[in-house]
Amino acid sequence: MARAKPGFLVYGLLLAIGVGSIFPLYWSFVVSSRDNSAIGEATPPLVPGGNLVANIREVFDKVDFWLALENSMIVSTTVAVSNVVLASLAGFAFARLRFRGRDSLFLVVIGTAMVPAQLGVIPLYLVVGELGWYGRLEAVIMPGLVGAFSVFWMRQACEEAIPGELIDAAKVDGCSTLRVFWHVAAPAIRPQAAVLAMLTFMTAWNDFFWPLIILDPNQSPTVQVALSRLASGYFTDYSLMLTAATLGVLPVVALFILLARHIVNGVMRAGAFRS
Repeated sequence: MARAKPGFLVYGLLLAIGVGSIFPLYWSFVVSSRDNSAIGEATPPLVPGGNLVANIREVFDKVDFWLALENSMIVSTTVAVSNVVLASLAGFAFARLRFRGRDSLFLVVIGTAMVPAQLGVIPLYLVVGELGWYGRLEAVIMPGLVGAFSVFWMRQACEEAIPGELIDAAKVDGCSTLRVFWHVAAPAIRPQAAVLAMLTFMTAWNDFFWPLIILDPNQSPTVQVALSRLASGYFTDYSLMLTAATLGVLPVVALFILLARHIVNGVMRAGAFRS
């Protein structure tokens, strides 16, 4: 039976959703290109102004935004790569390897996701102090190297994308477990790994609570901590805040563009397989 082609209503709905998703970012760019008075106008401005360069210079003059971008890039990239590698290995083990206590250990891992992060702040702060990492990026990187959600995500990916018969055939051919993972599992779960990399990068990039606690905002800020410094004081210049926010979101957009092809390929392959 032939499939019905999407009509104008579907395309119109997708277009409306796309415009609604992009408009907040565009409006932030518009305000960042004007002065602070644009926020108080009765009719919100929709056309960029001519103050963008001046606002960017003022942002970098008021806070060390280059350092904040560098720190956030180091933290987010390390956390994303670590989550993809470690969670892929753990997910492959939980999905396709047989060992004693596998299901119980997986339940323990998933159970850690149910513990509120706020409950671990004080113990984590004490551990960081004992290690001498206060004010250093290691204190932000280490707690996020791998998470329960990442392990669960990659376990599901391994179960759906890697047939057990293929693994058995590779072992019969003499492949070790590590070679099976590298040559069989890794290529199959690449789209899911790209999605996980994007999600973990965004989470680490947008994290504010823990970096604010453990880092010195004057010595080693992240982007979110630098934004909070721009918002502090008796007077808040929203044009500067949105300028910094627009600059801060550019790396995330660039990562999405970089990984978009892998994500779309994964969705298309999954749809073709189910059909």
